[in-house]
Amino acid sequence: MRSMTGYGEATGLGKTAKVAVQVRTVNHRHLDIQVRAPREYFALEEEARRAVREEIARGRVELWITRVPVRERARKMELDEALVRQYIRSLQRVQRKFGLKGDLDLLLISRLPELFQFQERGLGGENEGGLVFRTLRIALRNLRQSREREGRHLARDIWSQVLRLQSVHGALKKEGEKIRGRLLESASSKERALAESSVDGSEASGGSFKGDIHEEIVRLKSHVKELALLVQREKAPIGKKLEFLLQEVQRELNTVGAKAPQLAVIRWTLEGKERVEKIREQAQNIE
Repeated sequence: MRSMTGYGEATGLGKTAKVAVQVRTVNHRHLDIQVRAPREYFALEEEARRAVREEIARGRVELWITRVPVRERARKMELDEALVRQYIRSLQRVQRKFGLKGDLDLLLISRLPELFQFQERGLGGENEGGLVFRTLRIALRNLRQSREREGRHLARDIWSQVLRLQSVHGALKKEGEKIRGRLLESASSKERALAESSVDGSEASGGSFKGDIHEEIVRLKSHVKELALLVQREKAPIGKKLEFLLQEVQRELNTVGAKAPQLAVIRWTLEGKERVEKIREQAQNIE
């Protein structure tokens, strides 16, 4: 079980740059990935998203990638020599045609900024893309460990609530048996024979008496058992499965309370709903 909340970071040092990757995740109903990277790495963003999707199934992901050049000169100045020659030839023609005096010197050339172009060194001689993804994988691994640690805390709390739900089921089963006994006593011989014939050792069906909660208790047991197995054994993302099972447990508790509004039953159904709500609060943090 993993929490949707976590943080991981890593740094990598190459020949041309130092790369830092930070990944933060928070609760979100679906997977939402936000990437912030320098323009040198724009072409790497989609592959970075794929790497995140392979690791994370649910939650809002904020990924920051920063780059610091290792060398002081991150830009290179290039002289457009062909354009310089064109300038010189044109100025010499003007000088001859109009009889102008003066010399073409370096100062004049330096005042023509379009002759000089600054180029980024880009990814340099090494594969900075490889450096970025090595660093990203380490950051994602640290994020996973963070989410798993938080997930273990959530699992312990959820398991304590599941144990309480099992107790609620046991108490409601006893109350249901009492109710069924009273209904059988007050029923006609024909109704009693029909109800008794419908019950087998596997708790499959519980008759059709008004107020009988046998079938709801059987379904409640099944849902709580599946909930326990999910929390104990499931390794894949379980948040959505957990939410579905909680809805089923809630539905059975509501039906039990509506069909058998005795004080003891109401008290136990309220206890069960409280435990469901506590699990639901934690399920919002689970991937």
